[in-house]
Order: sequence, then C-alpha cells, then structure tokens
Amino acid sequence: MKTRLKHKFVDYIPDEIKSDTIYISLQYSTAVHKCVCGCGNEVVTPLSPTDWSVKFNGETVTFDPSIGNWNFKCQSHYWIEESKVITCRKWNNYEIEGGRKNDNKLKNKFFKKKKKSHWLNSFASKFIHRISSMYNSNSLE
Repeated sequence: MKTRLKHKFVDYIPDEIKSDTIYISLQYSTAVHKCVCGCGNEVVTPLSPTDWSVKFNGETVTFDPSIGNWNFKCQSHYWIEESKVITCRKWNNYEIEGGRKNDNKLKNKFFKKKKKSHWLNSFASKFIHRISSMYNSNSLE
C-alpha cells in the first residue's frame, strides 16, 4: 500500500503510469494514478465541479472528495491529502450504492441550477439589450 504520491503536472497523461506518481492534466481536467493498493489498476479522476477538485499548495496536492474504487476488485478507498495517502475502511454494498445515489443527486442539482442560471442570464441579457435599443432609438429623435 502506497503512503505517499509524487505529483506531476502534464499536458497529456503518459502511456506509462508510474505507481508512485499522480499525473494531473489541467488542460484536460483529469488526473490519473495507479491504485494505491498495488492492484495495478489505473484510477482516473475527472476534475470538475461535480467530480473531484485538486488543490496545489506549491509543494503537495490534495484531492476532494475521497477516492473510492468501487468498480475494482480491490474496492480500495482513500483520501489524498498533501500528497499523503490516507486509507479508509472498505465500504459495504449499501454504502457504495448510497454514495452513488448522493453523487447523482448532487450532479443533478448542480446542472439544474446551472441550466436555470443560464436561462436567467439569457433572459436578462435580452431584456437589457431590448431596453438599451429602445433608449438608443428614442435618443436619436
């Protein structure tokens, strides 16, 4: 079990993933590393408001939320905080399903809010444009 990961910011994820390194591509909003349990599986963590976030303090990286490899045989679960691996207990199937439902709920809420915000911004923009056009046409008379 790995206890610490090096990090490397890259433009592209390399073909060969080293077991002690997490590769972070800001350009593609993705991070990839080998599962810390040693099973050899590659773990892909999309970086987005509804998936993972990464903090870089100039020396180390922290990922949030925890990484749960529920689709792997190992089902490892851990946090990466200041480049240190903090292992968690294994979740049972009920907890995994609950976590997935909660993730989906949060994603749906985020995208509904974004869609509503987009509609409101579009409406406000059109309204302001129309008022502005009316004002400009009246000022020409």
